[in-house]
Amino acid sequence: MKESLRTGISFGLTSAVITTLGLMVGLNSGTGSKMVVLGGVLTIAIADAFSDALGIHVSEESENVHTTKQIWGATIATFLAKSLFALTFLIPVIFLPLTTAIIVSVAWGLSVLTTLSYFMARSQGKQPWKIIGEHVLIAIVVIAITQYVGSWVSTLAS
Repeated sequence: MKESLRTGISFGLTSAVITTLGLMVGLNSGTGSKMVVLGGVLTIAIADAFSDALGIHVSEESENVHTTKQIWGATIATFLAKSLFALTFLIPVIFLPLTTAIIVSVAWGLSVLTTLSYFMARSQGKQPWKIIGEHVLIAIVVIAITQYVGSWVSTLAS
């Protein structure tokens, strides 16, 4: 069961960081609207958390090596980690100007991803800087692409 919880939590947190930051940055650059960004984060916390939880559920079932309890443990852990962590990104958006909130959210998300990657690398006996670098690079690529796409979409609406 411990392995199932670790799977769900690590997947949920990683997905929450990358998906939520990508959406926030893209919506901000595309609209500049605090309400749109808030709506996007809430959508991630609900719809995407359920989607990821079902994805983990089906993935764990398809391996045909886990008990029902392990499968549901990973499913619930994924949903809770994804939804609850995604909701933390609402705090800066609610209380700060949108541009500042985006910067704070990126810093928050990357710091959580760095911490998670560090502990994952340590538990596997690997060099943390390689794992951290790989995971943070992927997140930065997603952020950069969604920034570009949001800006591009905003030019189409003009």
